[in-house]
Amino acid sequence: MKRAARLNAILDLLASSGEVTVEELVERFGASPATTRRDLDSLAEQRLLTRTHGGAVAQAVAYELPIRYKSHLRTQQKEAIAQIAASLVTPSMVVGLSGGTTTTAIAAALAAREDLAVGGGITVVTNAVNIAAQLATRPDIKVVVTGGVIHSRSYELVGPFVEQLLRGVRLDIAFIGVNGMDAVAGATTQDEREAAVNRMMAERARRAVVVTDSSKLGAEAFTAVGGADLFRTLITDDGADAAAIDALRAAGYEVLLA
Repeated sequence: MKRAARLNAILDLLASSGEVTVEELVERFGASPATTRRDLDSLAEQRLLTRTHGGAVAQAVAYELPIRYKSHLRTQQKEAIAQIAASLVTPSMVVGLSGGTTTTAIAAALAAREDLAVGGGITVVTNAVNIAAQLATRPDIKVVVTGGVIHSRSYELVGPFVEQLLRGVRLDIAFIGVNGMDAVAGATTQDEREAAVNRMMAERARRAVVVTDSSKLGAEAFTAVGGADLFRTLITDDGADAAAIDALRAAGYEVLLA
């Protein structure tokens, strides 16, 4: 296993268990004890975990992995979701994209659509600086970036400047990434500032769509974004639990499976 993939796997394991040991990681990933200790030291230097004598424990402030690590998780599912989302976009549309790894995959899928350029292009409004940079070189895509303060973990701009710009625009469709999606709790995120921006972006759209892989279904994060009254559609992957999908549809969501 390559080092980048191993670091991602360590963080993923730590997020689920809260604690790991060097011996456990050696057995699981096949790296030497010395290499495993260096991996843990590297992640500790980035404040993504706290080292212990025999391993590491989860860092309290690192409740959400930085996007550069999360982008390697469930890649196939996110790309499939992105293809379904991109198929909902037609030329001349104004498209809202929140931050997140799934919406970043949607940006890549939109950039690959040659028919959008033939039809006159699209406008993308985003508060994610990585998405803006990804699309900046495409002459057929007009990119509008909100102002705001950058969130170092997600590359999202948050705060009153974002909301000020969003109040003045109308979107045809908005794709919103979330940390949790539940039939009762609705769409939720870990950060209240991101939730406020996501909610306003969804409110400014004629059609608001939640995009999330199936691992987040049934989960609830810290802050509510909105329910079926705000989000008409959910796009997730076909690995989703059937009971969870039935509950979401019963709650009023149109669920599209990628």
